Amino acid sequence: MDWMNLPPLASLRAFSAFAERRNVTQAGQALNVSHAAISQQLRALESHLGISLLDRSGKSLTLTADGEHLARALQLGFGAIGAAIDDLTRSGADRPVHVSLTSTFAASWLMPRLPAFRCNHPEVSLILEPSPDVVELRPGGVDLAIRYGAGGWAGVQSQMLLQTPMVIVAAPELLGGKTDWSPADLAHLPWLEEIGTTEASTWLAGRGASMDPAAGRISLPGNLVLDGLRAGQGVTITVRHFVQQDILSGRLVELYAEPDTRGYHIVTGQGALRPTVRTFVGWLKRQASEN
Repeated sequence: MDWMNLPPLASLRAFSAFAERRNVTQAGQALNVSHAAISQQLRALESHLGISLLDRSGKSLTLTADGEHLARALQLGFGAIGAAIDDLTRSGADRPVHVSLTSTFAASWLMPRLPAFRCNHPEVSLILEPSPDVVELRPGGVDLAIRYGAGGWAGVQSQMLLQTPMVIVAAPELLGGKTDWSPADLAHLPWLEEIGTTEASTWLAGRGASMDPAAGRISLPGNLVLDGLRAGQGVTITVRHFVQQDILSGRLVELYAEPDTRGYHIVTGQGALRPTVRTFVGWLKRQASEN
């Protein structure tokens, strides 16, 4: 079939609406247009096909034999399209919202807030996949990622969720009362680093220092880094938001801070979001603005 020769969809919809109701006014009401617009579309369709679909000899319009044939075909076609769309919509609504995020963000920011989401949106199921790896966002896979950086990544859409700088922090007992720590000095202390990341070693290397192998470096899941940090087991780099209260209380000491133009972003693909994904994204943004 040459799809380029098909009549305009608007005229086919108008004809189908008339064929179903056999009344121009009611067809217009069904499509939220005037009866004059329906009449115009019907004439345009006949002109495009070069055949008479309507018998205008009586007091009211009726379908010709050709019109009846086209009406049956459109009823089947539009019915199949509607059924397919219903199936796709239902399957999309039933599929959980798949979120990729770091374990530190999940444990420190998202998990404490999730009971409120479950209370307000029990119909939305979630899959949380903690990982430091950058994932591909594609239909049927991961719906959104929460990632730290400056934003503006190619091939995706991103919007700032939580602006907060990276800081170098340690427990006072690890520092032994010393307040003036250069990166070279810090390189001789034990460091805590999330498995699969190189943020700590990259930060030191950017300042002309490297970790002292004799000092000890511990790689562990991100949600355990802060526990080890507060216990005085090492220095780490993290976002200030997660340790703000520890710094204010003196439980941790902030040694360095990066420029605060970066933060956690909601990252999604370029396509349209499923309704449940939009619901979760909207909730995330409200949580960030309220807290």
